[in-house]
Amino acid sequence: MAKQKIYAHLWYAEDAEAAARLYTSIFPDSQVDRVTTLRSESPSGPPGSVQIVDFRLFGQRFQAMTAGPHHEFNDAISIVVLCDDQAELDRYWNALLDGGSPEQCGWLKDRFGLSWQIVPTVLVEMMAEPDRAKAKRASDAMMKMVKIDIAALQAAYAGTSG
Repeated sequence: MAKQKIYAHLWYAEDAEAAARLYTSIFPDSQVDRVTTLRSESPSGPPGSVQIVDFRLFGQRFQAMTAGPHHEFNDAISIVVLCDDQAELDRYWNALLDGGSPEQCGWLKDRFGLSWQIVPTVLVEMMAEPDRAKAKRASDAMMKMVKIDIAALQAAYAGTSG
């Protein structure tokens, strides 16, 4: 495993390994690298009860830990997935949503409670548009969506939606 100086560490009440295995099954260039159990007594339990999972998504390192319900995920932290087209967006949305819950503006919570933003790259470009009227139309359209619809965004951006 290549050394990466900064990476995200995710605390799961339970099933960190199951979460990592789900995520690595969804994204290319992804794998679980190592599963380790903590051999020391901890606030989360006796030796062997805490599990640490090192994995990669799109080649980027992550670490997850099963350590009990001391901390829950919330919307202050989310993982953003940039998508090139509607097919890619639909694939990731559907896979991560399985057993989870949809939210507004391209956000969802997976079955483990982690928040994801499934975002088309074109939306990022639209939001950075110097023509503020175009950017606002795209933003207004996005605010009405749950899963992002790229064609509807593009129509709003162009001023051709109804």
